[in-house]
Amino acid sequence: MLLKGLKVVEFASYIAAPGAACILGDWGADVIKVERPGGDSMRHVFADLKTELASNPTFDLDNRGKRAVVLDVGKREGREALARLAATADVFITNVRPAALKRAGLDEATIREANPRLVYCLVTGYGLEGPDAHKPGFDVTAFWARAGVANMTAPKGMDPFMLRSGFGDHITALATVSAILAALYEREQTGKGRMVQTSLLATGVYTVGSDLAVQLRFGRLASNRPRNLPLNPLSTFYKSSDERWFVHNPRRGAQDWPDFATIAGRADLIDDERFATGKARRENSPMLVAEFDKAFAAMPFDEIAAKLDAADMAWAPVQTPAQVAADPQVMASGAIVQVEDGEGGTFPSPAAPARFPGADATVRPRSPTLGEHTREVLAEIGYSQDEIEAIFKAEAAA
Repeated sequence: MLLKGLKVVEFASYIAAPGAACILGDWGADVIKVERPGGDSMRHVFADLKTELASNPTFDLDNRGKRAVVLDVGKREGREALARLAATADVFITNVRPAALKRAGLDEATIREANPRLVYCLVTGYGLEGPDAHKPGFDVTAFWARAGVANMTAPKGMDPFMLRSGFGDHITALATVSAILAALYEREQTGKGRMVQTSLLATGVYTVGSDLAVQLRFGRLASNRPRNLPLNPLSTFYKSSDERWFVHNPRRGAQDWPDFATIAGRADLIDDERFATGKARRENSPMLVAEFDKAFAAMPFDEIAAKLDAADMAWAPVQTPAQVAADPQVMASGAIVQVEDGEGGTFPSPAAPARFPGADATVRPRSPTLGEHTREVLAEIGYSQDEIEAIFKAEAAA
């Protein structure tokens, strides 16, 4: 495993920071998840929704393969144990707000005194500076809404809508992993660690960066357009006779026009003066979309797919989650990993989106139960058995 020997201490909850720690764990790091009494809120997501589901795949996704410790940092013994644990780590990752970390003596300056080589990673909603840096942030607020992603995603005239669970969090997790690895590389050159910081807000801005770059440069930006009103009628979604959607992305400019029209069975449109030039197709986009809608609605999906592939067009089906789960290309791409279920079997889960041929982890350990490794980890950092019992007796650990 690429990161074998790297020790990561995670004092975080929800998704973005735990997700980053989990990716490091998937790549070989020893990740110790420190939770407060009661545990990470994500442990209880299905229970809170009052479902009858026996497992929690949302929590498992971001916490597989970790070791779990419970410490109450509201008590002196718990704070001291976490500081002592961080002093043995290569990476400390947290999304606790800075003011609370400072009150607990777990801020970067304090921990670094005992561990100058530490990479201290802080994941926030809005960053560490500015008038709103202190505010709590989630992906729907900081990433989706405030960064402009929701506005740029909804077509013009449509009300904003909610994003899917963990969407911005997992993109932020990837940004966080890259920042940590950069700091670890620097440490190899200098011998010293540093703080790295990521935020949901800045990640959201970068995620829509191609469009926002236009806004920043020219002070304006075209809105997202409805499906039936695209600037380029070849670049939108169409539906087959068996009710399956697909999207086409023209990559050869005007060269794709005659091929696409022929695939649709409408070669007669190629020289139609309403559509014969790129400008004409743009100006008459709704009419051309309507013609293609009728044409593709008369063809089964498999026929459309075969014709698009034969012409080497850039296209893809619009798949449901169930179809994604059954897609052989998804499996072949390494996008799914097996996770131990604790009962001798495994279940599939999304993998971290990178591959290391020859070193891929095809099966990952299950996520830990709350406090499963508390005694083990405390012993590893030098606590005697009597000291461990004293911490438990003080209810500073569980």
